[in-house]
Amino acid sequence: MPDTLSKPHLRELRNRIEIIPLIAEVLELLYKTHDGRFRFMCPLCHDFDTAVNPDTNLARCFRCQRNFNPIDIVMTVKRYSFMQAVRYLQPILDQILARAGNRLSLQNALTRTRP
Repeated sequence: MPDTLSKPHLRELRNRIEIIPLIAEVLELLYKTHDGRFRFMCPLCHDFDTAVNPDTNLARCFRCQRNFNPIDIVMTVKRYSFMQAVRYLQPILDQILARAGNRLSLQNALTRTRP
């Protein structure tokens, strides 16, 4: 029986881990700010024609037309599988939730599916 992650947990990973600090501080991608806008070097095409929308927590490269959420960008930069990226992000989410007072562990987020 394969393990799958619950939709609420994936939503937490995508929405609670802010993409700008993830790009700049955790993944340490090259970045710059210009006129108050955060730009990062796309891990695919290596161009700075990028943007981040803090309201949607998404990043976009306009040159290669790729959108990134926190899971996607970890998968791309680290060359991780989906589950490896989730496991990489889990301690970050745990810290955020601990500060907020409600902790959700990867173990609790895994649900068993039956055929």
